[in-house]
Amino acid sequence: MMTAAAAAPRASTKDDQRDFDEFYATKFDVLRSQLYAYLGDRAEAQDLVQEAFCRAYTRWARIRQYDDSYAWVRRVAWNLATSRLRRQKTSAIFLRRQREEHHDGPSPDRVALVAALSKIPPKLRKAVVLHYLGQLSVAEIAVQENVAEGTVKSWLSRGRTALAGHLKG
Repeated sequence: MMTAAAAAPRASTKDDQRDFDEFYATKFDVLRSQLYAYLGDRAEAQDLVQEAFCRAYTRWARIRQYDDSYAWVRRVAWNLATSRLRRQKTSAIFLRRQREEHHDGPSPDRVALVAALSKIPPKLRKAVVLHYLGQLSVAEIAVQENVAEGTVKSWLSRGRTALAGHLKG
């Protein structure tokens, strides 16, 4: 059988509820604003602050006795926000690796150039590619290929002539 004292609500429970309600009303907006600035997403900030206050509510009898109850809730909310950002970053990295990337194919001019280059002798092809696509000077190509600059000029001249014949046809 339940006694009248056991059936009556405890004063401390009502006091706890009133204290928590007041605490929530005064601190929620401030903390949400902080997390909104940190996360850049108001709804996300609101959810995380709400979660921090829910955790505080279940422990309120103990937390209300702290010197600074708000510091506990603030720390929980910031930890939740930091964890959320880490998960989002990890998720974004994962998705980037999984995403299929589509690139435009080579232009018709590029296809024609590559086909024409494949038809000229390797030395001439190399000189043309290094000079016009690799943007190396005649002197740089001469040093790389260990030949005289005149030889490189000859290769470039013959290479251009050969390419012109293949590109016109």
